[in-house]
Amino acid sequence: MRRGGFTLLEVLLTVALIGLLATTLIGISAHLLSDRPTSPDDIFWQAAQEARRSALKSKHEVRLSFDAKAKTFEVNGGTTSRAFAVPSAPDDLAVDFIADQSGGSSSLIGGTLVETQTMTDVPFYPDGTCVPFRVQFRAKGGVHRVSIDPWTGARVLAPLDSTGAPVTSP
Repeated sequence: MRRGGFTLLEVLLTVALIGLLATTLIGISAHLLSDRPTSPDDIFWQAAQEARRSALKSKHEVRLSFDAKAKTFEVNGGTTSRAFAVPSAPDDLAVDFIADQSGGSSSLIGGTLVETQTMTDVPFYPDGTCVPFRVQFRAKGGVHRVSIDPWTGARVLAPLDSTGAPVTSP
């Protein structure tokens, strides 16, 4: 009388096939996720992190700027110079660095409030700090601003109102 069940060879082949399928699916999903469109915000954060890291490593001032013609963020100084291209950037993309001071100058352009006192570049110092600044992205008639913490180089979170919604400044 024969008892039912699987042989060791059948179990090993099943485990090997499951491992092969899992590896293939993980590789395909990683490839699909890496090909997603990258926004100008994402490229800015990569360039800002590189500028801060380069300043800390080289112990020299490093400057971050934006080349409007080439649509690239440029990190210059320290030990290297590097460009971060913005893929599939809108033709009218403009990126401005604005000194974060009270009483800044702004104008109403086409119904949108735009900062007008800009800096050509932002210095990152050897201790990892930078000047207080905001970055302003303008494209397709819209404006998006992000404040940067001068001590950490990270995004400054917007304060919340009484309902828990972010407070947006003009």
